[in-house]
Amino acid sequence: MKQIEKMLLLSISFMCLLLAGRMLYTQSLTYVFLAWNTFLALIPLMMSRRLKPGEKLHWRNILKLAGWLLFFPNAPYLLTDLFHFHSAPPVPVWYDLFLLSTAAWNGLWLGMISLMRVEQFLAGCLTSRPVYLCLGAASLLCGYGIYIGRFLRFNSWDVFTAPYALLQNMAGHFIHPFHHAEVWAFTALFAMMFGLFYYTLKMLRSSALC
Repeated sequence: MKQIEKMLLLSISFMCLLLAGRMLYTQSLTYVFLAWNTFLALIPLMMSRRLKPGEKLHWRNILKLAGWLLFFPNAPYLLTDLFHFHSAPPVPVWYDLFLLSTAAWNGLWLGMISLMRVEQFLAGCLTSRPVYLCLGAASLLCGYGIYIGRFLRFNSWDVFTAPYALLQNMAGHFIHPFHHAEVWAFTALFAMMFGLFYYTLKMLRSSALC
């Protein structure tokens, strides 16, 4: 796990280098949001490292899990920054493709590694079936969180700063689910995609290829 995290740090550094090069070349702040979004994506990994395998599921660890879950969508959220990709001369289109793809790649891996650390913690507290249910629920909630972040423009901290507006928007999704089919389609498809990536990573690790 530590080796993967070291390579991920190298990949994040590469993304920052690409971003800095673009800013110096264009003298503009286009795509500077990738730096902020990458910082937010690091938070769930840092929080998951606070969970120590072998510890019991006491109230402090429950609070840590809740905090992790609140910020978890910020990691794979970077995948949706690919929506911003477009030709923007004088920067070659391939340069921006490398920049956005690297950021998306980093976000995906930050999410998977933090989830893996959470799984390792839960495996010491629960039997396998509840652990798998928790992982599935986390993936679904992550997909939903990404949707309300990308399309409704809410942030993780709006749980505290704008709870009424957040709940008001979310209520409609649950009260009239068929009127919000796109929300649930996005949530379900993201959870399936993320699950495929996650279990592929686990298989690679178990076969000593990663």
